[in-house]
Amino acid sequence: KQWYQRRVAITAGVVPKPRSDCGKGEQLMVTFIAGYIAGVFCAIVSHPADSIVSKLNANPGGGVVSAAKELGLAGCWKGLGPRIIMIGTLTALQWFIYDSVKVAFRLPRPPPPEMPESLKRKLAAAQ
Repeated sequence: KQWYQRRVAITAGVVPKPRSDCGKGEQLMVTFIAGYIAGVFCAIVSHPADSIVSKLNANPGGGVVSAAKELGLAGCWKGLGPRIIMIGTLTALQWFIYDSVKVAFRLPRPPPPEMPESLKRKLAAAQ
């Protein structure tokens, strides 16, 4: 969850105003976009392993190394585009629904991330 919240903070930086000035709809859109970015990242990271597992399921009794060799480098990445669309959308919708429920029930949102004091001191010293 912390990784996701950092992505929200980065994505919120694209919005030209502070989160406190954004309406609920704008905040939910930032959540959706950040969820989609997280989903794309997850799809890319997990795709080669899932391709190998699919090959192992199709050919029981084979080993991981033989499945990877049979697929080859290009085969491990085959089908990544549709997977990005699917996983990105599903992850974005999950976080959008989660945040929508929090908004609907007026549950508190986490405070915006702050710059660590050590980094503030380094930046002040550099100026």
